[in-house]
This record gives sequence, structure tokens and C-alpha cells, in this order.
Amino acid sequence: MHKFFDELLDWIYKKKCYFCRSSKEAVKMCSKCYDSMEFLPVKVNRIILKKNIYCAGVYSKNLQKLIRGLKYHNQKDLAYYLAKFMATYFEKISKENNFEVVPVPIFKRREKQRKYNHMNLVAEEFCKITNCTLNKNLISRIKDTKPQYKLNKTERMKNLSNAFKINKQNYSGKTILILDDICTTGATFEEIINELAKNDITDIICFAATTPFEE
Repeated sequence: MHKFFDELLDWIYKKKCYFCRSSKEAVKMCSKCYDSMEFLPVKVNRIILKKNIYCAGVYSKNLQKLIRGLKYHNQKDLAYYLAKFMATYFEKISKENNFEVVPVPIFKRREKQRKYNHMNLVAEEFCKITNCTLNKNLISRIKDTKPQYKLNKTERMKNLSNAFKINKQNYSGKTILILDDICTTGATFEEIINELAKNDITDIICFAATTPFEE
């Protein structure tokens, strides 16, 4: 019933595409804008600490705007489209759904200010599409790190040092699939992999929506 009223309101108020402003489909991202996003080749993008890192798409145009809108501009409805994009790519890597999906956490104070963690929203939608298991409680961010985009690899690793805590009691034993939006140097994945290894959790795959660097 709730979904029916949402759809009715969308029809009445003609929800516009966030990207091209068209109201023809009355959705947040029309099919034309969604289809314009480019996938990267289906292969391992890089290897960090012997773990495979996959990146789904080319960091440009609508994919870049999608991530920025979701992350910084309260466009929470865009989580579904990013999750769909990532799931479409990942299903070409594995047909299995026995993964434990772990979104990269943000510091609690920052999440309170923003009122949501965008990767939690993406992970929820990703699990609905793929039937994987969602686990938002395995990893906590215990350090309020600086924004990474202005830092080099060494500075990023120092910034992220001791930033995460593993709550091993929340681990079920399945393969961990860590989700993030952008993989630049891979420093975030590397720090999380290190912390998981300290807790004897080594069955890990890392997956980002995009990377500025195709390897």
C-alpha cells in the first residue's frame, strides 16, 4: 500500500530525472541516463594484499554525478540505481549469492550529520537484487578521518591507520564482499583487509562502483 501511494505521488508530481530533468518516466534516473553509464571490463581491477578488487564502471558523467548526488546532496533514491549498476556487473563475476555484504562504514558523528551512510543504502538495495546477506555490524569506523581525495597514497594510509574496528562476533563465516563507492589508491580496502586479517577473517572480495584509474 505504501508503495502504491509513493507511485501515485510520483505520477501526480511527475518526478524528474536528476540527470536530464525529464519527467517522461517519472523516475529519479531515467532509462536513457542509466544506460549511458559505462561498465569497465569484467575482470580483476587490481590485487591488494592478495585480495581481488573489482570496479564496476567508468568514473565519468552520470556515474560520477550519481555518486556525488547520493553521497553529498541527500539524493537517497539514487542508491537503488547505483546498486543495480553494481549488481549487474557483479553477477557477471559470480552467479552465487552466498556472500556477506559489508558496506564501508563512516564515522558515527559524520553519519549523524549527514543522517545516513550512502553505502548502507546501496548495500541494502544490492542485497535485495542479489539475495546476498547484508551485514552492517561487522566493521565500525572508530576514527574521524580527513577527506581522502586531497591525499596521496602514503597520506591516505596514515589517515586510515586504526580507523576501523572489527566486531568478529557478528561474522557468520561466509565470504565477505566489501562494498564502496570509489576505489582510488585502494587505501580504504587495504586497511579493512588488514584489520579483518588480524581477526582471522581472510575470505574477502572488495568491490567498488568505480575507479578513476582503469588497470
